[in-house]
Amino acid sequence: MDSKVPAHPVHPARPAHSASGAHAESSVHPGHSVHPGHSENPAAENPAAENPAAENPAAENPASGTPASEGPAPASAGSAPGRHPRAKLAPAHRIAADLDGYLGDPMDDEAGPFSYKAIVEAEERDEIPPGAVDAVRAWGFPKYLVPSGLGGRLTTLEELFFVTRGISRRSVTVAVMYGSGLLAVNPVWLWGDAWQRRTVADGVLRGDLACFGVSEADHGSDVMASESEADIQGDELVLTGVKWPVGNATRGRFVTTYARTGPRDFSLILVDKRELDPAAWSTLPPVRTVGLRGHDLSGVAFSGARLPAERVIGRRGSGLVQTLKTLQITRTAIAALSVGTMDAVVRIGMEYARQRTLYGSDIYRIPVIRDHLVKAHLDLLIAECVAIPVARCLTVAPGRLSLWSSIVKYFVPVLGEEVVASIGTVLAARGYLREGVAHGVFQKLQRDHAIASIFEGTTHVNLANVAGQLPFLIDPQAETGREDELLADLFRWTRTPPAWEPDGRRLQLTNEGRDEIGQRFEEISEQVLAAANAHAAPGVAAELKDLMSAIGTLRARIEEGIRANEGDTSSVAALTRAKRYCELHAMTSCMLTWLHNREVFGGAFEEGQWLVLCLQRLLQRAQPDTVLSEDFLPPVEDAMFRATGERRWFSLLSLSPLPPSLLISAEDE
Repeated sequence: MDSKVPAHPVHPARPAHSASGAHAESSVHPGHSVHPGHSENPAAENPAAENPAAENPAAENPASGTPASEGPAPASAGSAPGRHPRAKLAPAHRIAADLDGYLGDPMDDEAGPFSYKAIVEAEERDEIPPGAVDAVRAWGFPKYLVPSGLGGRLTTLEELFFVTRGISRRSVTVAVMYGSGLLAVNPVWLWGDAWQRRTVADGVLRGDLACFGVSEADHGSDVMASESEADIQGDELVLTGVKWPVGNATRGRFVTTYARTGPRDFSLILVDKRELDPAAWSTLPPVRTVGLRGHDLSGVAFSGARLPAERVIGRRGSGLVQTLKTLQITRTAIAALSVGTMDAVVRIGMEYARQRTLYGSDIYRIPVIRDHLVKAHLDLLIAECVAIPVARCLTVAPGRLSLWSSIVKYFVPVLGEEVVASIGTVLAARGYLREGVAHGVFQKLQRDHAIASIFEGTTHVNLANVAGQLPFLIDPQAETGREDELLADLFRWTRTPPAWEPDGRRLQLTNEGRDEIGQRFEEISEQVLAAANAHAAPGVAAELKDLMSAIGTLRARIEEGIRANEGDTSSVAALTRAKRYCELHAMTSCMLTWLHNREVFGGAFEEGQWLVLCLQRLLQRAQPDTVLSEDFLPPVEDAMFRATGERRWFSLLSLSPLPPSLLISAEDE
């Protein structure tokens, strides 16, 4: 990238912290008050919540990337002729903005238990900040672990993804505590009987934690070697075995336990510690970890623990299939840990680059620093394009999660690791300190985020899942006629996904040779080029045409490698092909995100320079000599500086001129 720094980016002064709305987050932190209006679902019970600016013209929406100072705009603002401006974002965005405002600005030392100051101080004691768990409970986060049909607020995985992102940009540790619980309770929602669902739902809504007892010290991911056994004796199960390491094992009330129930059968068993004889179970000491200090990572041991036989979740002997399907959901949700971490470290890097002066000016003007920050920001935008559609997939097309969840679980955490490392370069020596910049929280974020590539199958496990399906994807199945509508449901941010009605039968172990994102590249690229010729900024269509050609060549090379090595799904070469397929998936996801949102969002989003830059950035992974188009950087840098100065999420929405007051109801969407 050219070292030239455009003249137009303005370095906004840091907003003053006040209750008047000048700050992008609420000035009332969770330690000071109980969040009003959260005893019930705000989306259903609070009409004003549909539009955060309805009662207060200065109301702000941190998740939207739109400055509150813009205020209500005329209906024509940011709208070209024929544009449909009265469209609302899916509820996930508003819910996330509500949480973000409630938790406060982590850069503000007075923002209670979710300030970076409090988080780092607690980290030094291997603790979660006092009051942090109470704060998220008071807001209602545990309700997003329970489906709405059982009294919770979990309507779509997209909503849980966004609130997890909001917590993760402050504390990955707190997010992981609840993520471990999500993994444990999902089998109950998917296959449990009425008693199991009701009991667990009531417990979680009251604040009880759950854990997923699958891992064993000697077997790791080799679940077929599990030594835990549940012996069936009449109408009872007698459970013996040790599960380690397990998140929430000590604090958790419920243990969804993977155990042998026959010579070749494994089952998932709902264990409620309150039902057991205290002498028949015990917890293991906490495990010391590099990151996630304060998280309950320990183990649980059962020794002849007796419980009713009907505590088996679903059909006996189906535990392996249930586990594999359950992981599809949490693999997708884990991407929120990475996106939240990326947002945090890019913000820290941008703040530091604005404030640190060397050689007579701020260090953002040093070409290599600017290069790291711009690329990190592009990587975050790419992560949004990849993760959000797959989060929607749970209720739009659950049968596709077997492939797409592994793509997301591999690609987004790896992207997150690279962004964290890049910002470490920006901070240089300051990034190594446990004090100073943002109270030294960078080193905590760096250590905590490392878990994202390990949870729910390591990077290599997920690449192997992708590699195993590639031979069946290179010859597309006959189209059903619903492909275009499916992609619109996945990628259009103004569509609300269907509500989740948990049913394990809707999840599949493979995609059965279908990948509507990866297999329709030719059609999608034609649509993108046609739209770019008509609506994009000057020069964008020409750049996209060249990029489509390069991407097409890369696709052909990968397909050729798959055909030539059809039986090879586990070698290093096979995993490399899987990596490239994931990168192609990301490229097509960026294209589809632009295609399905450009008309409503308008502005720099529709002009498409960001799309060119994201595709070039992705192409650099396979072709490192690819150069970012310097002339297309100004609108992206404008968005970076606005998001930094106004304390908004870094998001594609920051490229849209539409204020929250225009993102209102359009039920005909």
